[in-house]
Amino acid sequence: MELFNLKHPQQKVNFQQALTQGLGKDRGLFFPTKVPTLSDIEELLTLPFVERSQQILGAWLAEEIGQTRVDSIVENAFNFELPLQAVTEQTFCLELFHGPTLAFKDFGARFMAQCLSQLNPNRKITILTATSGDTGAAVADAFYGLDNVQVVILYPKGRISELQEKMFCTLGGNIATVAIDGDFDQCQALVKLAFEDQELKQALSLNSANSINISRLLAQICYYFEGVALLNQGLEREIVISVPSGNFGNITAGLLGKAMGLPVERFVAATNINDTVPRYWNNGHWQVNATQATASNAMDVSDPSNWPRAQYLMEHYLSRQCLQAISVDEAATLNRLKTMHQQGYVSEPHAAVAAQALEQGLAPHQLGIFLGTAHPSKFKQSVEQSLAIELALPKELAAVVNKPLLSHNLAADYQELRHYLFDSLLSD
Repeated sequence: MELFNLKHPQQKVNFQQALTQGLGKDRGLFFPTKVPTLSDIEELLTLPFVERSQQILGAWLAEEIGQTRVDSIVENAFNFELPLQAVTEQTFCLELFHGPTLAFKDFGARFMAQCLSQLNPNRKITILTATSGDTGAAVADAFYGLDNVQVVILYPKGRISELQEKMFCTLGGNIATVAIDGDFDQCQALVKLAFEDQELKQALSLNSANSINISRLLAQICYYFEGVALLNQGLEREIVISVPSGNFGNITAGLLGKAMGLPVERFVAATNINDTVPRYWNNGHWQVNATQATASNAMDVSDPSNWPRAQYLMEHYLSRQCLQAISVDEAATLNRLKTMHQQGYVSEPHAAVAAQALEQGLAPHQLGIFLGTAHPSKFKQSVEQSLAIELALPKELAAVVNKPLLSHNLAADYQELRHYLFDSLLSD
């Protein structure tokens, strides 16, 4: 598999290099020089999820690392269910939160961890990543206890839910967590500065587990095919998929799937009031505003890193009609959450944003899927307050709710972060 740097196309790498480097020169994102297309989609959709995923990811990786290794990585990474739940006769939620940390990030993080474990077993690396909520827990769980891997996770202090924080800030061991006094965009900017710091990058063998890492995106392609497979048995109606979008990695994976042959009419990029992409997509003007805190906190991103990949896909592989971009405000999010509850489905704010955007763009002859990206209990306080109900904690959250936080606090200052990384990781 060959990839190139979107900022410097002359820089080309293979998958294993992109996996371990994360970013290219000048923070450039790696993008495949060719998107493989899949044959006999109808037959592919009849396969079980793991077997189908092995074929999908084999189309990308088998030539470089061998199909046998692809099969092993997928089998080890994708070992939990992803059901499709009917909300109305026309709309369905693909629940991606049945993994170990109750969020869709488990797919990409576990796949990346398996890739690094099997392809670079003896190389010591440091994973430095930023999270707006669920990435932290998924990365921490996927890499916890792995030999030769140190993980450092930055997150915006006070801007993720208490239970999200508990999921990854109570582990210790090879997992270090840093609460940054700022928003997610500032956390992400600090990570990017670290990757430009050649002395630090070399000393710590830095890698990132954000969706800037191509391995994460490849893994996420697979569940879009599963959603269509679960919905499309005997049905001939057009399918629209709405994706709650913050850093735009998730929807980029869906667009990659469409470029491979996924039979979806269009995608809806559903954002909250941090609406940089919907404004740009609808009026052609890119303007990054200050990030605003919302109930759908994992989507509180104003400068999404993965947008250049999505835009490249739209310009070179897909048509503009394949993507709708819709912003949903807080009142509409709450109303949709209440409406779904009245319909018998308990959800959470991120999925409610996607469900509301889907409703706005769905024609009567179409069927719609929106992604459920996190378990409602991860947002227990806001969901209970909004719906006047009480949620039971699943065992994964009950196990950490009373554990103490082990995070270090830092200002949104790169020199402070740099000193922390050198002092804490190289002190031995």
